[in-house]
Amino acid sequence: MVKTEEILRKYEKKIEAELNVSPKSVSYSKEYEKFKQEMIPEVSRYEKWAKTLGNIIKIKLAEKDRNRIQGYIDTAHLDITPSEVAVLGVISMLLIFLGTIAILFGLYFISGAHAENILAFGVLGTIASLFVFYYAFSMPQRKANEWRLKASSQMVPAILYIVVYMKHTSNLERAVEFASEHLEGPLALDFKKIFYDVEIGKFSTMKASLDGYLESWRDYAPEFIESFHLVESSLFEPSEARRVQILEKALQIILDGVYEKMLKYSREIRSPLTNIYMLGIVLPTLALALLPLATTLLGGAIQWFHVMIIFNVLIPFLVFYMTSEVLLKRPGGYGEGSVLELNPDYDKYKSNKPWAKAALIAIPLLILGILPFILQSDFVTGTLGIQKDYTFSELGLSTFGNMKIFDFKVVNGKTIGPFGPLGILLSLFIPLAIALFFSIAYRGKTAELMKSREKTKVLEEEFTNSLFQLGNRLGDGLPAEIAFGKVAEVTRGQETGKFFSLVNQNIQGQGMSLESAIFDRRRGAIIFFPSALIATSMKILVESVKKGLQVAAQSLMSISEYVKNIQKINQRLRDLLAEVVSDMSSNMTFLAPLLAGVIIGLSAMITTILNKLQGLMAQTGGTDMAGGFLNNVPKLFNIETMVPPYFMQVIIGVYIIEIIFILTGALVTVDSGKDTLREKYELSKNLMTGGLFYLGTALVAIVALSLLAAVVLGNML
Repeated sequence: MVKTEEILRKYEKKIEAELNVSPKSVSYSKEYEKFKQEMIPEVSRYEKWAKTLGNIIKIKLAEKDRNRIQGYIDTAHLDITPSEVAVLGVISMLLIFLGTIAILFGLYFISGAHAENILAFGVLGTIASLFVFYYAFSMPQRKANEWRLKASSQMVPAILYIVVYMKHTSNLERAVEFASEHLEGPLALDFKKIFYDVEIGKFSTMKASLDGYLESWRDYAPEFIESFHLVESSLFEPSEARRVQILEKALQIILDGVYEKMLKYSREIRSPLTNIYMLGIVLPTLALALLPLATTLLGGAIQWFHVMIIFNVLIPFLVFYMTSEVLLKRPGGYGEGSVLELNPDYDKYKSNKPWAKAALIAIPLLILGILPFILQSDFVTGTLGIQKDYTFSELGLSTFGNMKIFDFKVVNGKTIGPFGPLGILLSLFIPLAIALFFSIAYRGKTAELMKSREKTKVLEEEFTNSLFQLGNRLGDGLPAEIAFGKVAEVTRGQETGKFFSLVNQNIQGQGMSLESAIFDRRRGAIIFFPSALIATSMKILVESVKKGLQVAAQSLMSISEYVKNIQKINQRLRDLLAEVVSDMSSNMTFLAPLLAGVIIGLSAMITTILNKLQGLMAQTGGTDMAGGFLNNVPKLFNIETMVPPYFMQVIIGVYIIEIIFILTGALVTVDSGKDTLREKYELSKNLMTGGLFYLGTALVAIVALSLLAAVVLGNML
């Protein structure tokens, strides 16, 4: 007999052929659309591009690749297909590649570029197109990893809420629902989807839906699955003492599992991070020290844009790729769990005012950075009535002689430079403008939120002890309304004392119920203490009080004990990672800027020496200097073929900024999971620290070494 599936496939193809419409493009129910909107309120730009281009052409992937990408898409909750992912990657690659070819033809027919320059640009363009393909094609994997990191940071609290709830009410459905209401972000949405899958008939029971969801964490968080299975097994225990013991064991398993995984990860991560630092920072920075002389020896074969593409595109991509591979191996179950939208200062984070303020400061600095090129315009110099360039002698600085401050040179009708010391100094304003722009903007967006978060952390640390005291009062038989007043007296002077006093004031002075005194939208105490821990603890209190004071006391004391354990484990894990994180942070903001600044000074010194010798050769007409030895130096090291130190400095400055961006994001993720707020806050600090340290070092090195070269060379000659 013909199977039902064969009949459906037969008529599916027939309908598609006759109507030219795929039967798979169905419309979803309003309930699903509403649920989907709650799951992911905003569609990312990546999804928009993938769906737009994916409708143009179709790419058939191998079954293995399709299943792998679909797994990433499902984990990240993206509304795209594997075919659309491949189409976006291929089209992006082709656009970059065709754009490179178009630019190559333009360079050849319009400007008459040399064949070696065209070949080098073509190779770099091809590499860039491959990078774009990799970035677009692997985006679902990175999105899935971000989702896992965000969700895994809430695993321990999730088990905690379920265990605490089930201690007084042995109902798995209600416990998971309670956790989904009070957890943050991805894991809360995943728990809601467990209920939705039962409602739409995908699974017949809540347990089947939960087990199906847990399988998605099989390779990343097996301790999370084991804890949930223990919670499920507690439902079948007839003994109350045994049931509570199993629930406590479930929480202990996930705490121990997270600790063991992070302990192993902290050992494995040391070598990769060291390799990233050596290959991505130290070696490239040292290689830059050879470039000024290498470019002169190679007769101009290396141009400034070659150096820019290598150090501002290829090497940052290598560092980004290596750090991505390290982060993909990060285990789940540990990290900061905080949703920005819950913070009352979230409007400041979304505001564009910090960007405008940063731009007002950065744009004038950027104009100062390109001032040497602006002053080469006949319109500007004619309007201001000044020269395009001046010598140091004309400015009253005889140490540098007749060397020009900007020193643009005309070679075969083409202007190159600037090679002068003042041009190098002015170039420092370009990376300064970029660093200040992002630092000021990110600080304006995140400073208040980070202060609020730090206050909340202090409050939560005190609150665990206060919870224990409140639980003791309830265990003594005091009604909750009276117990708040008693605890407020004991904790007077602390942040938590203010919370308990406010609740007591609402109850005694305003005649509110316990729930209204805490959660009222206008006068509730929770409004002034925006903490997920406090809110969840109070909701557990309000619900458990209905079942008796002893149940409420036990719940609060359990929360207090388990939160202390979580804090201890988090502190241990931070101690394990502290050495790696601090080493990378100091290297990023101290050693790398220091090396780069010294190299810029050496580049300026070499330029000063060659400029001085070339000027003396022109003055003496090529007569013998220092026994004939110095006559050959300007011939061997022709300053006109070297990369101008102005461009070298800008390239290195931008490179340092890119490295700070990449490594800061990596270190924040290693230390505390995916935390956008902290990442931008740390970026604002590291850009300010590392950027200013690099610029200060470069400034001192340029001035000191240039003066030293001018004085010593002047004495020799």
